[in-house]
Amino acid sequence: MAQVLEFKLPDLGEGLTEAEIVRWLVAVGDVVAIDQPVVEVETAKAMVEVPCPYGGVVTARYGEEGTELPVGAPLLTVAVGASESAPAATGSGTETVPAGDGAGPAETSGNVLVGYGTGAPAARRRRLRPAASPVASVAPAVVVDPAPAPAAAPAPMPSPAPASAPDRSGPVPVISPLVRRLARQNGLDLRALAGSGRDGLILRCDVELAIERIEQAAQAPGPAPAPAVNGTSGASAAGAVTERVPLRGVRGAVADKLSRSRREIPEATCWVDADATELMAARTAANAAGGPKISLIALLARICTAALARFPELNSTVDTEAREIVRLRDVHLGFAAQTDRGLVVPVVRDAQSRSAESLSAEFARLTEAGRSGTLTPGDLTGGTFTLNNYGVFGVDGSTPIINHPEAAMLGIGRIVAKPWVHRGELAVRQVVQLSLTFDHRVCDGGTAGGFLRYVADCVEQPAVLLRTL
Repeated sequence: MAQVLEFKLPDLGEGLTEAEIVRWLVAVGDVVAIDQPVVEVETAKAMVEVPCPYGGVVTARYGEEGTELPVGAPLLTVAVGASESAPAATGSGTETVPAGDGAGPAETSGNVLVGYGTGAPAARRRRLRPAASPVASVAPAVVVDPAPAPAAAPAPMPSPAPASAPDRSGPVPVISPLVRRLARQNGLDLRALAGSGRDGLILRCDVELAIERIEQAAQAPGPAPAPAVNGTSGASAAGAVTERVPLRGVRGAVADKLSRSRREIPEATCWVDADATELMAARTAANAAGGPKISLIALLARICTAALARFPELNSTVDTEAREIVRLRDVHLGFAAQTDRGLVVPVVRDAQSRSAESLSAEFARLTEAGRSGTLTPGDLTGGTFTLNNYGVFGVDGSTPIINHPEAAMLGIGRIVAKPWVHRGELAVRQVVQLSLTFDHRVCDGGTAGGFLRYVADCVEQPAVLLRTL
């Protein structure tokens, strides 16, 4: 007897509570093997493939490409034990079984590791007779109740005013802790909101829309704005709205992290101009000698790790609950990288023990992975200090927001020819502006200034440092 098993979006780890469907790797009617990747999803940290722990015939898929689903939402159903030549069995030969409730050992691995398989080699999928449409391919005899895929934009939500609040006496349908925290921080009662997700699930966009409407109502002298239609709100005080871009995936994660950093960290910034002529000449000479090329950011990273060894206060984090400064032994150096998916911060592990050549190779590997969208969650987490080279955008200075929960970030502007007093005479030199944004809780200005001055001295006179590479 064939069983129809429902496979739900698994826990993706790293605190992730939702993912966006990027690309389906199987269609309704396909035969899948145990642990075969069935869908490619984008989380707030990386793009990963999700393997299915069941083998059989795909009978239904939930969600179109571009749909964002919470952890625990159904992804697809698989008929286990069905004939490969007939994806639908007779009505008396199938039954729906929730994930993990009855597949035998031959039909499921029982373990899902996102992006890395589930312990069994993936097999090539076989395509059955083409179906007229995904909906038509769901066999009538299969006892499943697939909900319609949610639209890419959230459905209109009524104002969270008490008069229109839903009558909800049971548990509030919220899965994401981020949604609960966002509502709590803005004083919203989740029981007063109507969720736009499946089965009334309250999503982040519902809370954000409610906050936006409350702010608009507080600012407007007259009645509150008209309800949104198809995801747009019509005319506003500044003119007609042309587009609404959902804050989700990488963009949403960046927004959440920067907002938290600005709320929690009392940051300060200091900066200094430095003559980088000797550093540029040293790099040119090193690369002319043959061997692997050394990048400029690798030399600056090497300078950073040497500076952090002298000023360890800046390689730390703050435990707000314990009211403690936690100083860290290893330097896991993040670097800001702009990609087609948005701003990401890959992390070079154990940067303090790497040579300039090793740093160059690791920067190149992570940069390429960022451009191709293949960075893993492990590549994007665990940083202790960030290097931000905004000079590539042609700007001299910046006051960046610290990458929470780190304590500092070194910014590097463009290196440009400028008049400079060198050895008592006016000369044209290669000058760079360095800036340090730091958490004022972990140190005072003297420590921050000492760190930045040491970095500038190494940039101006790299010979001593280069002997240790």
